[in-house]
Amino acid sequence: MEKIPVYQPSLSGREKEYVLDCLDSTWISSKGSYINRFEQSFAEKIRVKHATSVSNGTVALHLALVALGIGPEDEVIVPTLTYIASVNAIAYTGAKPVFVDSLRTTWQIDPDDIRKKITKKTRAIMVVHLYGHPCDMDAIMKIAEEYGLFVVEDCAEAFGSLYKGRPVGGIGHISTFSFFGNKTITTGEGGMVATNDQTLFERAVHFKGQGLATHRQYWHDVIGYNYRMTNICAAIGLAQLEQADEFLKQKRRVANRYREELVGCPLDIQGEYGDVYNSYWMVSILVDNATKRDALMQHLDRNGIETRPLFYPVHTMPMYSEKFQRHPVAEDLGWRGVNLPSWPGLSDSDIVRISAVIKDFL
Repeated sequence: MEKIPVYQPSLSGREKEYVLDCLDSTWISSKGSYINRFEQSFAEKIRVKHATSVSNGTVALHLALVALGIGPEDEVIVPTLTYIASVNAIAYTGAKPVFVDSLRTTWQIDPDDIRKKITKKTRAIMVVHLYGHPCDMDAIMKIAEEYGLFVVEDCAEAFGSLYKGRPVGGIGHISTFSFFGNKTITTGEGGMVATNDQTLFERAVHFKGQGLATHRQYWHDVIGYNYRMTNICAAIGLAQLEQADEFLKQKRRVANRYREELVGCPLDIQGEYGDVYNSYWMVSILVDNATKRDALMQHLDRNGIETRPLFYPVHTMPMYSEKFQRHPVAEDLGWRGVNLPSWPGLSDSDIVRISAVIKDFL
């Protein structure tokens, strides 16, 4: 029985050609032509003025917060239904993550709950476009303007997603992307920080390169970080970016085929609400009863199909659960959700097979 992974990258473009070019040039570390080419092409793709590459998506989040000057005594509002990196990056700065519940329709951060959590210490709102569905950015930007807050867009799962025709990542004050091997475009490990603000961009570049002063060689004027991307990773990223439109088209096909095959089943599939374009990083379903979730995943595994659970709400994890909290929508989604195999090259026949196993269980 052939195993079906939950994700695998497509490397059928010019990745090998570009990597070999790096090797031939000997520019394999954090300098080389592919870095600038990838950054510029990425900025154009998401329609922002500036983008700077980094070594992974987690450090992208940390760098964005550092560029904003977030630190001890500050609070950053963040959805509890997210990958742990969103919250850990806040903790790295010494700031306090303040958890917010989700909307039941979109699974995204709840603007009304954001308002309830704002205090005198709140400095920023981190929104996460979970599984590719954009957050309600009009409502969130309005709140941020009203209270004088920064907005960080965590777009790790949402490259290619659109909010009212605008690519996510260019709406807030600063944004971050991940290029891990299971992301829509990959560099193996890598990430990007993007912004339309020249000063924020310059601060991010300054901090990511060990705090090296601009006009004095080997003089460092801030405590910086080694968060740079390699030229080899950027070469892979550029080749991936050249194929991005096709990847996004195929991921929509995968989501639509699941929807067709699973019609009538006692489950929900994440959809699209409002004037948005969901890039469907992962096709995610909710079973009708949380007690069925793990059993369904085990049934799929026995049939050679890899899945993974929806993210567990971070406020339930030991290091963030000192004070008891309830976020009922996020908890309900987290206990019932499953991510299905979702990569662009997944065949229709594989989707039919996966759907048949799900229907057999339900």
